[in-house]
Amino acid sequence: MAQVKLAVVYYSSTGTNYQLAQWAEAGGKEAGAEVKLLKIPETAPQAAIESNPAWKAHVDATAHIGEVTLNDLEWADALIFSIPTRFGNIPAQAKQFLDTTGGLWFQGKLVNKAVSGMTSAQNAHGGQEATILALYTTFYHWGAIVAAPGYTDPIIFGAGGNPYGTSVTVDQNGKMIEDVQAAVKHQAKRTVTVADWIKKGNQ
Repeated sequence: MAQVKLAVVYYSSTGTNYQLAQWAEAGGKEAGAEVKLLKIPETAPQAAIESNPAWKAHVDATAHIGEVTLNDLEWADALIFSIPTRFGNIPAQAKQFLDTTGGLWFQGKLVNKAVSGMTSAQNAHGGQEATILALYTTFYHWGAIVAAPGYTDPIIFGAGGNPYGTSVTVDQNGKMIEDVQAAVKHQAKRTVTVADWIKKGNQ
């Protein structure tokens, strides 16, 4: 059986979604997948980054993480995106990258990828569900197969109960309020499992 290839793709300004992505990476590896952890390129002005010490510190601390490319999307059997909420929508950095996938979409290279999404916000009703659903709209256009966690494990309830994808609330100091590590790992394992089913079905 061919090993599932998982790309965990994230955008993070101060580190929350980077942490979620690291947990997803660990979950994917525990499920037996070959995993790449990749970041979405930063498009904000350097002056904006410099003006926020936490943002600058995170950018410097993750300089070693490779930036995602279209080749990575084509390589992967499964994709997990971890992105913050911006006014109930996906951040501009993520949208800009997703908008470059038209060539792959046109060639049918994104069809039947197993995909899933995660997010964070500063309050529980700050657009977490809307952000994940907005992300999934692009995946539907790709012809990908969304592997939402639903309520496939009791751990989902303890992590806030979001069936669309793991989401976490972050306080003013950047600390996660809910304990979502196990839920993220479960979501990653589920995404890898769905990708495995797809691969077997195509053999």
